[in-house]
Amino acid sequence: MFSRLKKSIESFSNSLAEKFKTKEIKPEDFDEIGNDFLLELVENDVAYSVAEEIINTLKNTIIGKRVPKNSDIKESIKEALVDFIKKNIPEPDLDIIEAIKNKQAKEKKPFIIIFMGINGVGKTTSIAKLANYIKKNGMTPLIVAADTFRAGSQEQLQVHADRLGVPIIRAKYNSDPASIAFDGIAYAEKKNIPVVLIDTAGRMHVDRDLINELKKIIDVVGYDLRLLVIDALSGNDSVEQAIAYEKNVGYEGFFLTKSDADTKGGVALSISVETKKPIYFLGTGQNYDDIVPFNKEWLIKTLLGEK
Repeated sequence: MFSRLKKSIESFSNSLAEKFKTKEIKPEDFDEIGNDFLLELVENDVAYSVAEEIINTLKNTIIGKRVPKNSDIKESIKEALVDFIKKNIPEPDLDIIEAIKNKQAKEKKPFIIIFMGINGVGKTTSIAKLANYIKKNGMTPLIVAADTFRAGSQEQLQVHADRLGVPIIRAKYNSDPASIAFDGIAYAEKKNIPVVLIDTAGRMHVDRDLINELKKIIDVVGYDLRLLVIDALSGNDSVEQAIAYEKNVGYEGFFLTKSDADTKGGVALSISVETKKPIYFLGTGQNYDDIVPFNKEWLIKTLLGEK
C-alpha cells in the first residue's frame, strides 16, 4: 500500500543526503533534486498544488543546513514530512462507534450516515463494510437502499444485508429517494435501531438534477455524518470530485476505497490537504472485514516507516 510514494520519498532523501553530505545546501542545489521529486509526487497522484506545498516545506527545512552525516539530513526530511502531515491532514472529529452510542443514550434516535459519490467508486461495498464494522462493535445498523436509479442497486444491497444479517429498507426503482430515506428513519426510530446507513445514487457533480435530488434527501432526513466515497485509484479526478461535492452538496469526510491496490498514495494526501476534510475509513480489500479507521499516525508509519 502506497509503496511507490514511499519509495519516492526514500529516493529523494538518499539523493539529497548523498549529494550534500559535506556542504551547506543552497537553494539552487536543492532545486535540481527538488524539482525531480515534485514530478515524482505528481506521478504518484499527488495534486500539483499539494506537491508544491510539500516541496516548499522541505526546502524551508533543508536550505542553509550543513549536514556532515547522511542520517542527519534524512532525519530532517522525515521530520519535515511528519510535520507537514500533522499540520495539513485532518483527523475525524468523532469516533463513529462512540458517536452512535452517545446519540442513542441522549436522544434515543438513530445516527444517520449518508453515503455519496460518483458511480463505480464502491459505495455499496463501503456501506456493507461499515455495517459489518458497526455490528462487530455490538450494534445492528439499518441499511436504506435509496438508490432507485441504478439497475441492480437494490438487489446488490439486499445480498449484502442478508449475508450480514442486518435489516434493509428497499424501494421500487424510480421512486422518490427522499421518501425512502424518510421511511427508513421512521422504521429505525420505531424499532430502536441505533444507526442508519443510507445509499444514494451515483452522480457526477455536474448532473444538476441528481445533485438536487441528493440535497432533497439531506434536507428531508437530516444527517449526523455525510461520507463522500472516493476511489483511491482515481488519480487527480478525486480532487475534482472532492472540491465539487463540497461546493454543491457538502460532506464531513471521506471513505477511501481500493486503498489496498493503491501503490501511489497521492489521492489520500491530496483530497485531505485540498479540502481540509478527514478520511474516516479506508477500504483495504474485498472482504467485509477489510475496513480500517483512518488516523494520521497510520499514514506517517505507512509512508515514513515510523510513528
